[in-house]
Amino acid sequence: MNLGTVTLGRSMLARLLLGTALVFGIASAPETLAQSSLSQSGLVGQPEGITIITDPAQWPKTFNEAPQLAELVKQGKLPPVKDRLPEDLMVIKPVREIGKYGGTWRRGFTGPGDDENGNRLNASDRPLLVDHTGAKPNPSLAKAWKMSDDGKTFTLFLRKGLKWSDGAPMTANDFVFWFEDIYSNKDILPQGIPDMTPQGKPGRIVKVDDYTVNFVFDVPFYLFEDLMAGDTLIGGGQAVRQSNKRSHGAYAPAHYLKQFLPKYAGGVEAANAAAKAEGFDTWLTRFHAKKDWTLNPALPVLGPWRTVQPINNAIWVMERNPFYWVVDPAGNQLPYLDRVTMTLAENLEVLNLRAMAGEYDLQERHIDIGKLPVILENQTRGKYKVHLDLALNGTDAIYHFNQSFEADPEIAKWLRNADFRRALSLAVDRKQLNETFWLGVATPGSTAPGEALPYFPGPGWREKWSTFDQKKANEMLDAIGLAKKDAQGFRVRTDNGQRLRLQVQAVQAFLPWPKISEMVADQWAKVGIQADVRDTERNLAFTRTQNNEHHIMVWNNGGTELLYLFPRHAIPVDPTEAFMGPEHAKWFNSGGTQGKKPDDPNIMKIFELYQSAAGQKSDDRVKTAQEIWKILIDQQYAIGTVGQSPALMGVRLVSERLGNVPSRNCIAQHCRTPGGAHPETWYYKN
Repeated sequence: MNLGTVTLGRSMLARLLLGTALVFGIASAPETLAQSSLSQSGLVGQPEGITIITDPAQWPKTFNEAPQLAELVKQGKLPPVKDRLPEDLMVIKPVREIGKYGGTWRRGFTGPGDDENGNRLNASDRPLLVDHTGAKPNPSLAKAWKMSDDGKTFTLFLRKGLKWSDGAPMTANDFVFWFEDIYSNKDILPQGIPDMTPQGKPGRIVKVDDYTVNFVFDVPFYLFEDLMAGDTLIGGGQAVRQSNKRSHGAYAPAHYLKQFLPKYAGGVEAANAAAKAEGFDTWLTRFHAKKDWTLNPALPVLGPWRTVQPINNAIWVMERNPFYWVVDPAGNQLPYLDRVTMTLAENLEVLNLRAMAGEYDLQERHIDIGKLPVILENQTRGKYKVHLDLALNGTDAIYHFNQSFEADPEIAKWLRNADFRRALSLAVDRKQLNETFWLGVATPGSTAPGEALPYFPGPGWREKWSTFDQKKANEMLDAIGLAKKDAQGFRVRTDNGQRLRLQVQAVQAFLPWPKISEMVADQWAKVGIQADVRDTERNLAFTRTQNNEHHIMVWNNGGTELLYLFPRHAIPVDPTEAFMGPEHAKWFNSGGTQGKKPDDPNIMKIFELYQSAAGQKSDDRVKTAQEIWKILIDQQYAIGTVGQSPALMGVRLVSERLGNVPSRNCIAQHCRTPGGAHPETWYYKN
């Protein structure tokens, strides 16, 4: 079977989808089965989600547990299930029915850099978690929350009796520990984060009592409520925000991690000696490893599964958390599934082949939409069903131009030239990209969020600088001083007359970004711009971007526009993923003490608007966000291609055996796909 990207185009896919529609008993003409008619194919379901039962009178009074845990209770190795659950229960009614215990969820991953593959399964370890639509915050670790009228104090009410996976109490002390000993430790986090420094003024965490935490700010910060429910540095939870050397997430297990900090381990010399005894260079490298749930099986966690075999193996293994704090209406402690196994795939071709062979029970991550025809044809053989989940993000492949690049002044000059970026955007043939890599089902255009979202900037902004006009692109490049070309027709540098060469850094993840970038490079070549595509391993790519070494980085804009302004990739506010300008992000985050201040007034205006938005209530914040999007699109700091498709984690292969899986997932960063669909409620029917 040839699993190369299938270039069937819109009409062929329409015929394939028509066949699927007829199988499902849906009558539709082939010409209606393009992007707007995918729902008629039977592949796009209706949004559906779990129900949280908040009335204690409706909570179960007796409890059940998985057989393996019951055996450990008999052996005296675990307390009874009723003593492992909190007083303030989280009771979830599954999408369809009460499940049953047992089974292993088989899944594929691409190596240690693919930690998000597991982080997302533990999405419920966040204080708040959005519902299945992605629009409404729901309780999670916190049973309730409130924002003060003046916008300066945000309060979390934690669940009484909440426990870590080792049985230790989880309280407000774990939030204070994170703030005082991790976030405020300059060795661990050299600079603050926007989530905790509105208008550059540091916020703080204050313990009210064991189960009440205040986030206190000196200025109004109404945005914080949305941040706590979004995939942000502050609200992202322990799993995602403390793996892979990250140190965010608002809380951490103080009772376990204190032993690795010099403050509690006899000083730096003693902590370094202990680290070296375990094979680490310093206490800091040891600490980063110890707080990473993907690497350290001993680390206490709060999600439904905990690592028992680390991510740096051929198989990453997770098993149920015996102290997980969620039950179903019948009193069954979740999760239903015993374990999750992630099997290393040598490359994405292998991963897709295994998925189609039925070797995975549910896989949406790394599935290539270009293989959709083959995936559909193999449903019966692989014993899975295909679901297409449509996203609202503006673009699945964005070309971020590094505005803080300095290593080559000539390259830096053009990266920072708005008309240069606009010309390259006009040179992109989005229709060709759509037909080749998205099978014609995506929406071409700029990076603007979906028109259905409140932050969409208005008519015309999808098309601005984002239509194919090769003639105008050539004229603009000539006009800005790049009229001279070499013998092969490529434009030359203005400093030494050699060919101008851009580097595009592309990671093989989610979509075949290197292949997509090769096509974009071919399109740019037609207007005389040489672009060299670097197929880069994910960890290396992020290291290079954080070191300010890249020219252009291809990524997506995540679909996170729904809850808070814009995705963190869109503007340089998060130094870990500031593809548009990592040194500008460092400057912004440090209050000007680190990094480089932008000399572009438009970037400074974006920063100003961003800071003002934090203190605005919803209606005004939406207007501010629209203004930010207008600047981003007009300046083309990032060139959009096509989006609003199922391509990013929206092509979902689900085993016929798996129950309680929703017909449609929310595809967005803040929905933590697939974790926002509460996989702790999924089970095997046979």
